Amino acid sequence: MNTSTEFAQRLIDWHRDHGRHDLPWQRTCDPYRIWLSEIMLQQTQVDTVIPYYARFLARFPDIATLAAAPLDDVLALWSGLGYYARARNLHKAAQAVMAVHGGHFPARAEAIATLPGIGRSTAAAIAAFAFGERAAILDGNVKRVLCRAFGVDGFPGERAVEQRLWTLAEALLPDADVGTYIQAQMDLGATLCTRGKPACERCPMAGLCVARREDRIAELPAARPRKAVPQRHVRVAVIHADGRVLLERRPPAGIWGGLLALPEIPDSEADAGRWLETRFGLAPRASRALAPLNHAFTHFRLEITPIRFEVSDAGHSVVDAEHRWLALAELDSAGLPTPVRRILDDLAGQG
Repeated sequence: MNTSTEFAQRLIDWHRDHGRHDLPWQRTCDPYRIWLSEIMLQQTQVDTVIPYYARFLARFPDIATLAAAPLDDVLALWSGLGYYARARNLHKAAQAVMAVHGGHFPARAEAIATLPGIGRSTAAAIAAFAFGERAAILDGNVKRVLCRAFGVDGFPGERAVEQRLWTLAEALLPDADVGTYIQAQMDLGATLCTRGKPACERCPMAGLCVARREDRIAELPAARPRKAVPQRHVRVAVIHADGRVLLERRPPAGIWGGLLALPEIPDSEADAGRWLETRFGLAPRASRALAPLNHAFTHFRLEITPIRFEVSDAGHSVVDAEHRWLALAELDSAGLPTPVRRILDDLAGQG
């Protein structure tokens, strides 16, 4: 048995007794449920995804229901899960399945990859799990397993290194049990071959792993080249009147795209109260700065300073397509970024 064949067989055998078999999206060939889980699991831990997955399916049990739903409803159910472009693309892809594919999810990885928000690896996973296609994947867990098992140097995010990993991943594909093999790769990376403190003594690849043999477990895969993480600052207006707060729709592109958020006070406006009067025609009865909070994005950190303004009931007249007065008792019904929800939860708790 050559190394490639042995690698796949060891994984499949290991998964039988030690892999994950009871996750909500397993034991189904429904491409909608598999697709939803794959999108939710991007950059997100399984334990975090499970309750979101259940709530999402309860509201949107099939592609047709999702496609017909308002985007606001989709974003509201995604609120707190982060990386909101995933939700917007999920909605767009559902509409594309209905409009372009007659409501039938495409069965081949190549066609699946043409849908919004679905890349090569995700498309392959859906095709393998739902339709049994023999297709390789290359998510973060698989990259780590392959880099260690086969001693692949370099940061996996670099184009040349990623191409080597794709070539390797395709060469390792078994002729049968592809779905089990793909799941086993994911499970091995998630449970044993973890980034920190891998359980090498329990790994089925212990006798094959280059990183273990050469004592390079800690250095493989190579870390992302270090760059200074920019720090940004923003002031936001918490415009409060009679148990309601004024929210502003974020632009469709960029951070928190399409979500409701607190209006930003431009850096050029030294007098926040004057900005409020000019921008919304509201005169604050009282204002004060709240405690700042920090939020980390993938490529920068953001310090948010909320400024609370108390305005009269007349402020409820500020309503247009981009703004909405939201009752603090109805926060769960809106798609809000996590830091905005934290600010408003604190506000609601103060009464």
